Amino acid sequence: MKKYIFLLFASILCLSSCVGDLDTMPLDDNQLVGPQVYSTKDGYLGVLAKCYGSLILTGQQGGDGGDGDLEGANEGYSGYVRLLFYLQELSTDDFLMPSSSNGLRKCLNLQWTASNASVITWTYQRLYMSIAYCNEFLRECTPDKMKGYGVWNEMSADYLNYRAEARFIRAYCYSMLCDLFGGVPSLAEGVGVKDTPVQMTRQATFEYAESELKAILGESEGDDILKEPGQNEYARVDKVAAWFLLSRMYLNAQVWTGTDRYADCLTYAKKVIDSNAYPLASDYRHIFLADNNTCKEIIWPLVQDGLRAQSSAGTNFYVKAFVNGPMDELYQTGVGSKGWGNVRAKMTLVDAFDPADVTFRTDDTWGNTKNDKRAQFMTALDNQKKETWDDNQAMTSTFTCGYGYIKWRNVTKDDKICASGYTYTSIDFPMFRTGDAYLMAAEALLRTGNRAEALKYVNEIRERAYMSGKYAKAGVSSAVSGAITDSQLSLDFILAERQREMASELIRRTDLIRFGKYTKGNNWDWKNGERLGADVADYYALFPIPESEMTNNPELQQNDGYK
Repeated sequence: MKKYIFLLFASILCLSSCVGDLDTMPLDDNQLVGPQVYSTKDGYLGVLAKCYGSLILTGQQGGDGGDGDLEGANEGYSGYVRLLFYLQELSTDDFLMPSSSNGLRKCLNLQWTASNASVITWTYQRLYMSIAYCNEFLRECTPDKMKGYGVWNEMSADYLNYRAEARFIRAYCYSMLCDLFGGVPSLAEGVGVKDTPVQMTRQATFEYAESELKAILGESEGDDILKEPGQNEYARVDKVAAWFLLSRMYLNAQVWTGTDRYADCLTYAKKVIDSNAYPLASDYRHIFLADNNTCKEIIWPLVQDGLRAQSSAGTNFYVKAFVNGPMDELYQTGVGSKGWGNVRAKMTLVDAFDPADVTFRTDDTWGNTKNDKRAQFMTALDNQKKETWDDNQAMTSTFTCGYGYIKWRNVTKDDKICASGYTYTSIDFPMFRTGDAYLMAAEALLRTGNRAEALKYVNEIRERAYMSGKYAKAGVSSAVSGAITDSQLSLDFILAERQREMASELIRRTDLIRFGKYTKGNNWDWKNGERLGADVADYYALFPIPESEMTNNPELQQNDGYK
């Protein structure tokens, strides 16, 4: 059974998405806010759980039941990891959705503006909503406040760890704002509802997140310290998560700040790996299943449960959008006939793998006979082809054009359907995992000239993907090792390996920008609205500050190209 006790507080404790409403008493006695929340330790845990849950759940009732977090937003579309899919995957060489709703076609074509893509606005708003929840928790989680509420004796031993977790989530949100939007307003704990936040530069945004992470690691002065590696309960972060986030930030620092920080990236990636608190899974495929809470590789999961933590915006989207009813007749999708079938792999993702591994065999639905077990595609539907256009060269909404991508399955390792059934998935979303740390370390090493060690990290990932060497398992092919030679190792190979390893895990846009292959000189299906793709202006490497935010705060400076 999953350790859901902590995150279930997020559904028990209902907080409004409006920051100001946290200071008022509720009209509905079932909704707890203000002093009622903080009168018990469980209340504090509930608010902290809401900080975590805001990145995977969508509203106050669960299951898209109404009362969504973001006023005026489509609740299903506006969940965080679903929004990131549109911005980080749909706009790249990974996936296609034919829909034009809420700005999806603009994301697919890289033709958005500050006003024509709701999903960009909702991403910005959701990140700030999560920051507001964290600020609310931090304001109330102080010795004076806890003494006033009468819970100090019960909280005194743990509250510093709780504060560190809230600061981590807030730092993560700022790191993503830095990545997606550049320089953004600072919503500090002391900023009131009616105050106008001051916009930071992109470098200052980076440095704020960096300083917060170092503080909660104990690397700078402060008492709010994260727990040691592997010492927190399931789905709550510890020091390894902060090391991982610093490594990712330093990997991208040259783009975000203009300063090379690859040596620092390597330092923190090695901390993640060498801690051995989250070792690589023995089978890549187990990372994306309904019992992935047993997968030790996942450093920071966002919890989903088909009965108790439901939404259409988390892993429910990553299964249902990627499959349709006929696929369930060929393998256990775990969602029966409830698949939506509106996401397909672009040809560039398919072509990243050996064609022999791409083919789906109905007598080998897990791909045990493949060499690279990461090549999880649906190719067996009637009249299906790799191209994402029909005979008239037009985009189509049917699954006959473009292959499905099926690494997400709402079943357990032994291919069993969850007790929760088909309606909602029970797959936890792996926000951070150790496999990514191996590839970050390899890239940093290669960029700083240490080829031999870089090759070691790459080959560890590839041997796991091919289930060869120490990863070999009875009944699973290990005929090819997957290991490459030094002559095959290059930065382009690292980028391609990251696509094979991390597809759909919300990092592809960031990777392409870092390698200088996002806006120009590297095209894919439907980029710039053309079937074979075309270059776009370089300013598309940043999203615009949403027009609604510019209206609310006239002092904001818009990103270049969108003015």
